[in-house]
Amino acid sequence: MKQRIQHIHQGDLPPGQYSFSGWVKTHRQSKNVSFIELTDGSSVAGLQLVLSPALESYSAVAQEITTGSSVRVSGELRESPAKGQRFELEVSSIELIGSADAEKYPLQKKGHTLEFLREHLQLRSRSNTLGAVFRIRSALSFAVHEFFQQRGFLHLHSPIITTSDCEGAGEVFRVTTLEIDNPSFEGRSIDYSKDFFGEKSGLSVSGQLEAEVFALSHTDCYTFGPTFRSENSNTTRHLAEFWMIEPEMAFCDLDGNISLAHEFVTTLAKAVLERCEHDLAFLAAREWVDYDLVELLQFLSESEYVVMEYSEAIRVLENAEQRFEFPVQWGMDLQAEHERYLTEQHVQKPVFVVNYPASIKAFYMRQNDDERETVAAMDLLVPRLGELIGGSQREERLDRLESRMMAMGISTEELAWYLDLRRFGSVPHSGFGLGFERLIMYFTGMQNIRDVIPFPRYPGHARG
Repeated sequence: MKQRIQHIHQGDLPPGQYSFSGWVKTHRQSKNVSFIELTDGSSVAGLQLVLSPALESYSAVAQEITTGSSVRVSGELRESPAKGQRFELEVSSIELIGSADAEKYPLQKKGHTLEFLREHLQLRSRSNTLGAVFRIRSALSFAVHEFFQQRGFLHLHSPIITTSDCEGAGEVFRVTTLEIDNPSFEGRSIDYSKDFFGEKSGLSVSGQLEAEVFALSHTDCYTFGPTFRSENSNTTRHLAEFWMIEPEMAFCDLDGNISLAHEFVTTLAKAVLERCEHDLAFLAAREWVDYDLVELLQFLSESEYVVMEYSEAIRVLENAEQRFEFPVQWGMDLQAEHERYLTEQHVQKPVFVVNYPASIKAFYMRQNDDERETVAAMDLLVPRLGELIGGSQREERLDRLESRMMAMGISTEELAWYLDLRRFGSVPHSGFGLGFERLIMYFTGMQNIRDVIPFPRYPGHARG
């Protein structure tokens, strides 16, 4: 098995002869001894290489070993007499694999801003900060699949190209093979019947509707994949392409949905605490992180979660001594300032707000028996962030769903396949959605969503 530097820091490699490959972070030379800090991306901490200038394989390539170059080394792993590191490698042979022009390599041994790193997407994963973020992202991704697989959920690859707009917001990237740059299209409506799919199609904004199909055949399923929104929001919280986790459960009501969401968040928090200790410690020391990451994750994994009716939340906010930028009234959608007040000041715990007004929620949410004023929706609000999860019990009654769609101007013909789920063996079912990048931001303390996804897509930027 290939030896990785993380195995040293995990205590899996005792002193002995080993070989490592990686990239040079620093290279210091003197007459008597030379030092190289090597990284292979497996951990925040690198490996110090100790080399004799008289070593033939080193002297032959010493001048070409610059920051950013790649090498393969062999030698004896031993306890280090230097402070700040437990082990070092006394090199017996070194081979230059790939050189790097010292004058052109962007990531020299100095501090780089996150803005600067965003300009070098092809190299920024070599930086300590982004390296730590993406290791946590990888660990979280594994934990997501592990959670659902251990509970018997089917993993569904929902379509990326679709003809339905799940949320009805119209923020869909269109997919077409028509020659839309042809001047003959100017001033004319587009005939999508002549397009590749024979009708208007676009990139998926959610895998939920397709997940409902599989929930009503396999009972429990989940999607975890890319989704797309053409919302022209150039902010630190928005991306045009992002990943969504969307479980869907048959024979499940709103209470069951809340229970699974609670267990899901606590499990993910525990997984990061257990598997990403060194990366969390590194990120917690960054100047932009203004809270204790470990303390937050422990709080999420151990705290009681409160369930609160939307109407009660409105009463709490109306009676709050704090003045809000957005006035509070029944029927409004909660803003971030309201969500943080509820979690940080009122209950000081995560809060599930349930039973929202139907007027501010999607067509597929189950109508409660209160003259159809509210739907069986739930949002998980957490301290320091606000909404983390949004979900609902789905409307399983055909007549109710059809009337709701018609009232909202949603075509029952285009979604006839979706209505069939209510015609043939309909059952109560529920599900929720969690934006993966939003979760990573919360767990890592990163302030810009573009720094938690490898290749961010946003207005004006799709390269790299």
